[in-house]
Amino acid sequence: MPDSGFSHALVQVPGSTSNIGPGFDCMGIALQVYNQIGVTRREGGGISPDHPMVAATAKRFFAQADAESFSFSWTIEGDVPISRGLGSSVTLRQGILQGLNALLGEPLAKNVLFQLGSELEGHPDNASAGVYGGFTCTNATGICLYHPVDSRLKFLVLVPERELLTDVARQVLPEKLLHKDAVVSLGNACVITSAFATQQYEALRGSFLDHLHQPYRQVTNPGLTEVIAAAESAGALGGFLSGSGSSIACLAEEGVPLRRIAEAMQKAYAVVGSSRLLVLGADNEGAQTLTVS
Repeated sequence: MPDSGFSHALVQVPGSTSNIGPGFDCMGIALQVYNQIGVTRREGGGISPDHPMVAATAKRFFAQADAESFSFSWTIEGDVPISRGLGSSVTLRQGILQGLNALLGEPLAKNVLFQLGSELEGHPDNASAGVYGGFTCTNATGICLYHPVDSRLKFLVLVPERELLTDVARQVLPEKLLHKDAVVSLGNACVITSAFATQQYEALRGSFLDHLHQPYRQVTNPGLTEVIAAAESAGALGGFLSGSGSSIACLAEEGVPLRRIAEAMQKAYAVVGSSRLLVLGADNEGAQTLTVS
């Protein structure tokens, strides 16, 4: 592969919320909170980043691109909370993938970068939102559909002080589910998908009920049901655990007093611990290479 001659790339990747209640491991929404990842070639051969996640991502990229690896340094800056169920690991992985791809003259298409990111993450929900933006829905074969989210829909994200690792949160999930519970979750996931596809957001009200993961994750996410109930009483369309937690996301349309919802959420969580509240719109652009030189 001919050398592009580029030495530095800067990539911006949005944070994201995922699962969206019953859309377990399938649904994601990119949010207007971002990390910027810089990738810079340096002298010497081989991969030499000082971070296991970055090293694994680079190794997988060079193998897929069938390109000779090179040494590089990297930086990450931004506002995406770490280990809070808001896709921080995706911002780093996608930033490295897209940055290296830019330095090599973009030998891999965006859908291939998405597949690599999903493989490295172990599930496609945050990865799809980070790459494509908007509302994304992905099946087990990797087919991903995207729908832009109207600016009138706002996301109130309660971010607790405490971190929660995804691997830990997955340990509480059961191996089997009742058929009737699976049907309820499936129906709600279909309504959510249709609501985002048609931008009929009022249909989201009452549709976030889930039996696949949220009831079991309450043990690692105290205050979850109380925060969502408080938000709904204050006018929110509904809410859900963001990813595996610890963040909790609620939705509301413009015209509803967002401050009232935010205060209700934080008050409900105060018995558990301290938190901060982000009011965000959706990002419909996904990962962007800002500069390459």
